[in-house]
Order: sequence, then C-alpha cells, then structure tokens
Amino acid sequence: NGMAPVEFFLEGTRSRTCKSLTPKLGLLNIVMEPFLKGEVFDVSLVPVSISYERILEETLYARELLGVPKPKESTSGLFKARKVLSEDYGSIHVYFGPPVSARSLAQGRVDRSRFNLQPRHIPRKPSEDTQSWVNDVAYRLLRTQEENMVLKPWVLLASLLLQAHYQGPTLGPETRPDPHHQHHQHHQHHQGMALEELTQQAVWLRGLVREFGAFLHWPDDKPASEVVIASLSLHRGLVRVSDGRVWLVLEEPAGGTGPATPEERLLGGAVSVLSCASYRNQVLHVFLRPALLATAMHSASSGKKEEVFNAFSFLRNMLANEFILCPGAAVQDFEEACQQLEKCGALQTSQQQVTPTGREQPTLAFLTAMLEPFLQGYQVVCRYLCEEASEALTEKQFVPAVRNFTLKLLRAGNLRYSEVLSSDLQKNALAALLRLGAVHRVNGGEQVTLKVDKVVVNSLEDTLGGKLPTQKSVLARL
Repeated sequence: NGMAPVEFFLEGTRSRTCKSLTPKLGLLNIVMEPFLKGEVFDVSLVPVSISYERILEETLYARELLGVPKPKESTSGLFKARKVLSEDYGSIHVYFGPPVSARSLAQGRVDRSRFNLQPRHIPRKPSEDTQSWVNDVAYRLLRTQEENMVLKPWVLLASLLLQAHYQGPTLGPETRPDPHHQHHQHHQHHQGMALEELTQQAVWLRGLVREFGAFLHWPDDKPASEVVIASLSLHRGLVRVSDGRVWLVLEEPAGGTGPATPEERLLGGAVSVLSCASYRNQVLHVFLRPALLATAMHSASSGKKEEVFNAFSFLRNMLANEFILCPGAAVQDFEEACQQLEKCGALQTSQQQVTPTGREQPTLAFLTAMLEPFLQGYQVVCRYLCEEASEALTEKQFVPAVRNFTLKLLRAGNLRYSEVLSSDLQKNALAALLRLGAVHRVNGGEQVTLKVDKVVVNSLEDTLGGKLPTQKSVLARL
C-alpha cells in the first residue's frame, strides 16, 4: 500500500565492516506473499542507499571484529558521549532508487496460479522455485543499493593508504625492531605516502571509479589537493599529515603499567587498519568484478578465455559469502568485468583470449591488491583447519582459535594483512567452506562440532594460493 509503506533492511542486521551482507529473506517473503496470493496487484520495492562520510562507531566496530565485547549502554556513557557529538562527521547521502515492480520481476519466473488451489488464510511454505525467485530479487535489490551508493573522496584515499600501508615491511624476525622499544609499531609504517603522490593517485582512481560507473561525489570546482586535504582533515583520527607525508595512525594499546605485549601492539594496529578498511569496503563493489578478473588472469596458466573464466568462477564461488554476487550470474559478471577492463584500456579480449595490454599494469596491480587481504584470510583459515584444528573443534571456539593462529603468523612475519584478524572475514570463510562441503557440522547433542575434510580444504587452499604468485611468496612459510 503506497499510503503505508513498510521499511525494512534486507541484510537483517548492521554491517560491522561497511560491506553489504548477504540478504536475509524473511521479511521479503512476507512482503511478497500478498502479491503471490493475488491479494494485491503489484508490490513496489524501493531500494534506499545510505552512505556516511564518517562513521561515529568506526573504532568501536573494529574492536568488535577483533573480539572486544560491545560496551554496555549506560546513562553515564550517554553524558560522556556529548563531546563525540560536537565533532564533524561530514555529510550523509540518502538515495532513493526507482521503484522495482515485483510483478515485472515475476513474469516468466513464478506461476502464481498454484496459490489459487488452496485457501489463502492457510500458511504455506514457499516452493523451491518461489524461494529461488525471492532470493534473486533480494540480490538484485542489494546490487542496486550498492550501485546507488554516493561515494566520497575519502573512500578512494582509504583504499590507496591501506595498499601503501601493506606494502611496508612485515613485522617479521628480520624487520622486528628492538622489543624494548615501546612505540615501535608507530615507526614501522611511519614513511606512509607523499601527499603529492597520494593526490595524483587519487585523481587517477577518481577517473577509474567514474569509468566503472560509480556515483562519486567529488567537488570538481575545487583543486584536487584541496579536496584531499579536506578529506584527510575530517579523518584525522585515522591519518596523520606531516612534512608532506601521510600515514595511518596505528592505535596504541590501551592503558597498562608495563610495556605492551607484541599481541597488544598488533591488535592496536589492527583497530586502525580495520577502521580504514571499513571505508575502503564502501567502494569494493565498484572494483569487485574487475578485481576478480585481474586475479583470475594471474592465476590462470594461460590467457585462454576458458581458463581465465574457470579461475574467475572459482574465486567468485569461494567469495560468494563475502560479497554480493548474484547466484548463477557468473557469465554475466565475467562479461561485465571484461567490458570494464577493456573500457579503461587494461586488457583486450577476443573470442578465445584475454590479454593484458601492458600499458595499464597499475590498474591490474591495484585491482589484485584490493582482493589480496580476503584471499590470504581464506588461506589462513584453510591452513588452520588442516594444521591445528582439533577433532572436537566447536563453532564457538573457531573464531578465537583462528585469531590466535593469525596473531602467531603476524608476529612471525609470515603474514602481511592484519585484516585477517577480522571475525567477519573468518566467519565468511567458514561459511564458504561449509557451503562447498569442505567442512561439515556434526551435531553432538549439547554442541555442534566441525568435521574437516582435510583433502578438500588443502585443495582449496592450493587453488587459492598455490598458483597466485602474489600470495605464495608471503604464505610460503605457513
């Protein structure tokens, strides 16, 4: 009813990572039911996209992803929060997309006549076909919401600064500073990026984002350097600008009388990295399909279109719990990625071949680097399950156990990406392995344990990492 619209969130909960979550279908099924039963002629679905330039809870969400419990709400906490509200949080954009007709989406997909065969008041579970259709509609709506997101310049800067941060030295045995030096984590990536270089790269990325069809709100009437400085100033809690250089501020461990432990320093740094990653995640949907293709081109043994497509399909299937990838749309996504990379001059495609042009290598390097933290995270989960998981591993023990395993790798210098500590990434990796049959739930009465098929998990890890040169060198010592 247009007079009394129903507002609901397709994802069912708040995203701690600013990345779209896979849809929950309960409320959408309820909304569709009157249309399917013929009680209304049509249902109009209006996708609403909301984007924030700066998030109030950025570090709070990052700590939650690292296993720190959410602080309890209290009256004293409310009074303390007053100073937070006096800060500048930039702008919020709300975009109402064109209404989508359920009737037009159902044409040729759903046979509504079957609903006439029994009284409407009797509750009935949707058929498999209907459920599949509702699922496709949910993914379509989420994809539309993503495409309508208004992006601010900061999401581009966050992407570039994170990649520059990761290109610094790992905290391995060779690069580890004096353990008695309390603040070595700050010095480790102190070089950052030259402000001028960051501005140049941001202008290049602005062009790429617009070429890929994103909704970027970049004030073109101002010099690029002014736009960049304004964005950095708004996010001064995450970045520092000094002597013409910009770098991520790695959070110091909270309180304590003695020097911080290596784990505390790593977790403190991970809070800043995950906070910055939450902004990069807002632009991930723009680069996702071209990034999957760029990574597939690296891992395929040749430039044959069929081999590249197989590698693309594998990666897409593996990451289906991580990103909004419509079920059964691998061919369309592959073709879209080819068109986008051809448009920006990064590759040429023929009937049989997919070939990088050579002159646009920075584009391909940037795109593959966007996915690397996720691919390495999935490899780490696979390696943990094969090497350290006990027979009686429960789902509840899984995230803390993987976190400890990841911390060990980060301390040893065998892993570069502190994003792998994110519980969201770890849970998505487990969901993917369960979906692919590499891990099975075993109901043991009081608790559910995880049974690992080590042959399958090893095979998946090899396919994720063994052929990808950018991954192999870093994870070789795992």
